[in-house]
Amino acid sequence: MLSEGASVTAVMVTVQFLEMGGNTLIKAATNDGMSIYIFTVYSNLFALCVLLPTTLFYHRKRTPPPISTSIFYRLFLLSCLSTSSQIMMNTGIRCSSPTLASAMIDLVPAFTFILAVISRIENLNLKQHSSQAKIIGTVVSIAGALVVTLYKGIPLISGVFQNIKMGASGMYLTGNSNWILGAFLLATASFFLSVLFITQTWIIRDYPEELVVTTICCSLVVILSAIVALTVEGYSKIWILRCNKELVSICYSAIFTVSMRSVVYAWAFRKKGPIYVAMFNPLGMIIALAMGVIILGDNLYLGSMIGAIIIAIGFYAVMWAQAQEEYKTSQNNISKSSLVPLLFD
Repeated sequence: MLSEGASVTAVMVTVQFLEMGGNTLIKAATNDGMSIYIFTVYSNLFALCVLLPTTLFYHRKRTPPPISTSIFYRLFLLSCLSTSSQIMMNTGIRCSSPTLASAMIDLVPAFTFILAVISRIENLNLKQHSSQAKIIGTVVSIAGALVVTLYKGIPLISGVFQNIKMGASGMYLTGNSNWILGAFLLATASFFLSVLFITQTWIIRDYPEELVVTTICCSLVVILSAIVALTVEGYSKIWILRCNKELVSICYSAIFTVSMRSVVYAWAFRKKGPIYVAMFNPLGMIIALAMGVIILGDNLYLGSMIGAIIIAIGFYAVMWAQAQEEYKTSQNNISKSSLVPLLFD
């Protein structure tokens, strides 16, 4: 029997494999002509078919509290952010690669930290080592993302060389504008995800019903993404699902990426906390590198490796700082609780 810690670790590693597998399937399906906009509609629609009965079953004996107008407006904002981030992320994967997507996702903690400081959710004290580490980690993460985006370097594993052009100062990305566009979309999607996290925290504090919030948000995303897809694609045969990579990627994303990941993350948050869960993001980057090379035949470039390492260093610096602050907070709470009996002696 696995211990609790080992079981959480095993599940989180499995989820990272599943999530990176989903990104790889999206890339493979879009290479065959699948519309990102229609993919977003169907993946969230299928996910809603899983979340809705689950929510109804969970609340069969306990009715959730009513949703106020203020909470509904926040849910609508959350849905807009979710729709935008999904479309940008999937389009960015199509223009670049799952490897670049996994690298850019590591910018989310840095962006979240900046937004948390601006919104005063996070306190910043420049005299503390943890605050200094957060600032340095944020800058390092952004620098790593720029390296991945702007510099490819020599191919470490490659069978294709047509996108590489030698220059006097090294091998830079000069001919593939899709890579730059993909990087921009992925970075923007990561920023939107950070805003989404702040908004979701704002909602959950006032309405602590995670499953209800997720289901309502998913239903609104279906409506919003359908409006976008109809505007861009119109009514055409492209809406008809075919039994190929397109249907497989949609079902996979609905079950494992949109639905299952949310449930597993919530369980892991309760067991180990958010810092522990976030530490698995760099693992996803390594998995994406391997899957991109093995399954999609992507080239593995020196720039991607260097940038990924830089992002991971910055990411872990921010995570270490947060862990240190949480440890100090827990120690202070223990000290205060131990002093309470002395006050009555």
